[in-house]
Amino acid sequence: MPGVTLVLGGARSGKSRFAEGLVTRLPGPWTYVATAQAWDDEMRDRIRQHQADRVPGWTTVEAPLDLAGALARHGQGPLLVDCLTLWLTNVMLAERDVPAAFVALEDALAACAGPVVLVGNEVGLGIVPDNALARAFRDHAGRLHQRLAVLASQVFLTVAGLPLKVK
Repeated sequence: MPGVTLVLGGARSGKSRFAEGLVTRLPGPWTYVATAQAWDDEMRDRIRQHQADRVPGWTTVEAPLDLAGALARHGQGPLLVDCLTLWLTNVMLAERDVPAAFVALEDALAACAGPVVLVGNEVGLGIVPDNALARAFRDHAGRLHQRLAVLASQVFLTVAGLPLKVK
């Protein structure tokens, strides 16, 4: 599994489990680059459950905002980034330059020595959101996924726990 693999899917589609399986088929050590921030008890529980569901042997790197930096520092062995859309949320809420963050991420991915699996939520299949922030998020996420799909050697869409190979 050379280079970059992009795994997209809806909520509870099985994308993280599938992505973890792609990485754990490779020789370790494996690095899990986590972008979530635990703002409340419910999110803390979700993070704990994600951690408990993983097989032993992962090193976790927290990167809620500086995803490019985390990839630059830890890009030697197999990496899993989960998830792009949480990272995008963090970037937008911190009022960072979104296009510049995308370029930095692409540059960091190009410099990674080992395989990288990226997980993101496909958010463009539903209705048009009713507010400007949600529409901007949906648009940025769609553009990010398109850009990364160009870089990726493989792209999967997960539906009902089943991975569909798109590229």
